[in-house]
Amino acid sequence: MKFRPCIDIHNGKVKQIIGGSLLDQGNYATDNFVSEKNGDYYARLYRHAGLAGGHIILLNPEGSRYYEEDVKQACLALEAFPGGLQIGGGMTAENASFFLEKGASHIIVTSYVFKDGRINYDNLKKIVAVTGKDRLVLDLSCRKKGDDYYVVTDRWQKFTREKLTEKLLTDLSLYCDEFLIHAVDVEGKAGGIEEKVAALLGDWEGIPVTYAGGVGSFEDLRILKRIGRNRVDVTIGSALDLFGGTMNFEKVLEEINQ
Repeated sequence: MKFRPCIDIHNGKVKQIIGGSLLDQGNYATDNFVSEKNGDYYARLYRHAGLAGGHIILLNPEGSRYYEEDVKQACLALEAFPGGLQIGGGMTAENASFFLEKGASHIIVTSYVFKDGRINYDNLKKIVAVTGKDRLVLDLSCRKKGDDYYVVTDRWQKFTREKLTEKLLTDLSLYCDEFLIHAVDVEGKAGGIEEKVAALLGDWEGIPVTYAGGVGSFEDLRILKRIGRNRVDVTIGSALDLFGGTMNFEKVLEEINQ
């Protein structure tokens, strides 16, 4: 297990939000924490700690009144830690090169690849042609429907018909370097992880996978480490003291490295 730090940007601010609350209408989200610091502050902190492989997520859609402010914050972070951070949120074959040139190590994509509820292999191949397999992360963030978890798109607002399974991971791993998976129903709530999702990821043996969502205590972290078989990487947002939570950043790193 590795710690993968995050910089979530919404309405031009570094934030932690409740993931399931995000709405494009009115650029709304329920905020857990709004930072007074810019993206480069966090990027320098992660760089100093040697934490490459974290991610920036732009939470406003392109064309919204805040999108350009989100991009400015992201560029500050990328410039402060060149090659150390991935970026996602509205990524396409058309804009991926811009963010790679700004210093992103990888492009993270969901909605461009999952269109009309299914995998759009034409778009997947288009973005791979720009990034290469080795610089693409597929975000398979999911929400529960019935007894299963399905990939969600458009800032986690729309269900696809693609169920999160080991077969899906295996099939898509041919096109990307890593997976990022937010358990959206618990994202930002710091109330415990989605153990079924974590167990599925731990059982699968393939390319690196990062889990995000619900870690609110060191016990949650230990549970994830156990059922993820110590090979699922982790992101902690709202529960981290950097973002107003109770989990000390340095102690988190110590716990993971044990």
